[in-house]
Amino acid sequence: MKRLIIAALIGVASIANINWANAQISVNVNIGSQPLWGPAGYDHVDYYYLPEVDSYYYVPTGQYIYLLNGAWTRRSALPTRYRNFDLYRTYKVVLNGDKPYLRHNDHVNKYKNYRTSYNKQVPIRDHKDKKYDVVRNRPNVGNNRPNVDRRPGNKGNSRPERAGNEGKGRSENHGKGENRGKH
Repeated sequence: MKRLIIAALIGVASIANINWANAQISVNVNIGSQPLWGPAGYDHVDYYYLPEVDSYYYVPTGQYIYLLNGAWTRRSALPTRYRNFDLYRTYKVVLNGDKPYLRHNDHVNKYKNYRTSYNKQVPIRDHKDKKYDVVRNRPNVGNNRPNVDRRPGNKGNSRPERAGNEGKGRSENHGKGENRGKH
């Protein structure tokens, strides 16, 4: 009887541990949702705080959040006074969690020295890691050129092969052409 109770307790404990372990393994990755101007190095981002324009960017919806007439407003673009603002160059603070703009005063004080910190972060657009190819939506081959029909002999220069014209290349005939003149 004792053995049966101990076996039952071990079985229940192992099931509880399996469920707990599964909950710990769950990871949310949103690399594909991040904008090209976002800083590289983050697998998950909820918000960016942009100290230079004192605004937030919500990654899941692609909306900017900023104060307008004393209320937090969500828009697909920054106000027109920032129409020439360079998102690739400015400093971005990664923030995760719900509604970080409700702690806006803390962010203003903590990141006030980052308002003029330029080019200190590599944007996703310029990063070489292949995990960002999904964001760039293009394969990372041939100096980021689009895929080209690679015919036999094509050296990856995106030009089709020209039949019968060897030019001055490094073939066996070294640019002698085809049956032209005396050799």
